[in-house]
Amino acid sequence: MALHSSSILLLPLFFNFILTSAASRSSDIAGGVRIWPLPASVTHGGQRKLYVVNTKDFRLNTDGSNFTDASGILKEGFLRLLDVVCVGHVVDANLSRLDSSALLLGIHIIVSSPSEELQYGVDESYRLSVPAPAPGKPAYAYLQARTVYGALHGLQTFSQLCSFNFESRAIEVRSVPWNIIDQPRFSYRGLLIDTSRHYQPLRVIKKVIDSMAYAKLNVLHWHIVDTQSFPLEIPSFPNLWLGAYSKQERYITADAEEIVRYAQRRGVSVLAEVDIPGHALSWGVGYPALWPSKDCKQPLDVSNEFTFKVIDGILSDFSKIFKYRFVHLGGDEVDTTCWRSTPHIRNWLEKKGMNESDAYKYFVLRAQNIALSHGYELVNWEETFNNFGSELSRKTVVHNWLGIGVAPKVVAAGLRCIVSNQDSWYLDHIDPSWEKFYLNEPLKNITDPKQQKLVIGGEVCMWGESVDASNIEQTIWPRAAAAAERLWTPYDNLAKDTNQVFARLAHFRCLLNQRGIEAAPVSGLGRSAPWGPGSCFVQ
Repeated sequence: MALHSSSILLLPLFFNFILTSAASRSSDIAGGVRIWPLPASVTHGGQRKLYVVNTKDFRLNTDGSNFTDASGILKEGFLRLLDVVCVGHVVDANLSRLDSSALLLGIHIIVSSPSEELQYGVDESYRLSVPAPAPGKPAYAYLQARTVYGALHGLQTFSQLCSFNFESRAIEVRSVPWNIIDQPRFSYRGLLIDTSRHYQPLRVIKKVIDSMAYAKLNVLHWHIVDTQSFPLEIPSFPNLWLGAYSKQERYITADAEEIVRYAQRRGVSVLAEVDIPGHALSWGVGYPALWPSKDCKQPLDVSNEFTFKVIDGILSDFSKIFKYRFVHLGGDEVDTTCWRSTPHIRNWLEKKGMNESDAYKYFVLRAQNIALSHGYELVNWEETFNNFGSELSRKTVVHNWLGIGVAPKVVAAGLRCIVSNQDSWYLDHIDPSWEKFYLNEPLKNITDPKQQKLVIGGEVCMWGESVDASNIEQTIWPRAAAAAERLWTPYDNLAKDTNQVFARLAHFRCLLNQRGIEAAPVSGLGRSAPWGPGSCFVQ
């Protein structure tokens, strides 16, 4: 967009309007609570503080915990905590200038469950308390959780209570004592990334996972392959990844295993997707028999038994890597023109007594049965429900994306649902503001409590047509954080007026920046640049 001279003259006035408007929306920060997403229950003190004077001496105490931490997952989370609260500064306070009773010596963590299995529905609750200074009594923060994943969330919350004091050179926890009781509103809080439209390097995916953990999102929906490219190694059918953009833009199976491991250590599950029968042109680069014809290359050939052997092989290989309860089978935007126009498929349809709609249903249901045979429950995009919902497996979760009216119909039919309506939770749509992300309610028009429980959560979708490693973070954040609070925080605690949360979200965005995440300013639309000079906390 070109700027005319009159527009340039108006820009300073516009900058001032944005900054003045942002500065006026700071009531929740003034109230002393800066935590994002907002916990279920928070109380805190006034002016008193505790200090961490040296992170090397800050202790992790697990006495009384049933969790042995044999793999070191909790210790790693604790060490990450120390790293992020320092935000790169040297913590080296002068003890003589601080009251010894105001020193915070460590954190005592008690986890009830000995298991570190991460699966859908795992208990993510925690209780966190930070005491007020007491003369002669060593101060420890206290964190209690049923599982290690609740404890990891508690550490994330504790990290947001901490800030570096540039005068004392200490980490300080203000407004003690703190008492926080917390658990998520929804068990599924997802973020989709798309590595078919643009390849995302492993380090970029890991940074996305780090940022998800900061916001308590817990499912990375990995849309691995699509029409444009097939970057993942499939040992059962090794030619599939000939559909990658290049030999350098691929993931070996060990890469996928590492993504799953890395995510699990941060409390994030990985939902793998193969989008079938449409969105699969790239499959035929390595196996042309999967195409209806050389001139008409998708959907996958429904008449060819080899198609289903390949799907079976992919899901068999997936089951060795992706241990999440669900696999996503796509099923959206299926244009069956190729089936009608290809003679051998048209003949097969006539022999089977099917039309194209019947064949679409046949394909989806057969793929579902293959996935069930490998121990998965199922996720499909909403078109499958819209066309033949009553015939889907009862183990299906319908993934809503087209509009807000589908979720009530899905749960009324007794099926589970994930909400991602594109008008509000598609991150590749730059125009929807963070306010729209925040106010998008997954349970809209669902009033029956039993049906409400069938909405397992929601997901923001970072489709990859216009993002690569250079801009994925600022396109995701901070708008994904607005949805994260909607999915975590109890409904009655959510703000009805987004002005009430602007300052807290801006603070979280700055926190992401300090931690190395390239989150865009809150003011403005998606992926916007700063409007002009000014503090991070008001932009």
